[in-house]
Amino acid sequence: MDRFDALILNALQDNARLTAEALSTTVGLSPDACRKRLAKLRASGIIEAEIAVLDPKSVDRGLLLIVEVSLQKERLSDIDAFKARMRAAPEVMQCYYVTGDADFVLILSAADMTDYEAFTRRHFFGDDNVLKFRSSAVMDRVKAGFALPVAPR
Repeated sequence: MDRFDALILNALQDNARLTAEALSTTVGLSPDACRKRLAKLRASGIIEAEIAVLDPKSVDRGLLLIVEVSLQKERLSDIDAFKARMRAAPEVMQCYYVTGDADFVLILSAADMTDYEAFTRRHFFGDDNVLKFRSSAVMDRVKAGFALPVAPR
């Protein structure tokens, strides 16, 4: 990855809708060169997705929660099964398998506390392998995003 790739990636993290023409003025390459670099960055998997970030309140998902989950058994099959269930749950925005006191940290959205309680009944109380979970409701979203600082290698 060179300086131009890093400039393209940093610009796209601010606005994924930038055209090759707009990128060309930012990075100092022709639009065609930017298109070719974008195609390579996408094909290589460096660019995993180009998504829209929604306002949770505008789509009736105004309750955001950070949840730590501990499993009773940590066999690979149990861990993989829990990962699969969290991937399939639309409420789960992010799921991390972590070190420390908990096994997983989830970021999830709910319409309200009743909706979240239904989620816990389905995914935590309904799973014999969930030992415990601890929830924190988000009071204010100070910063949200996936931007990574990219420097040339």
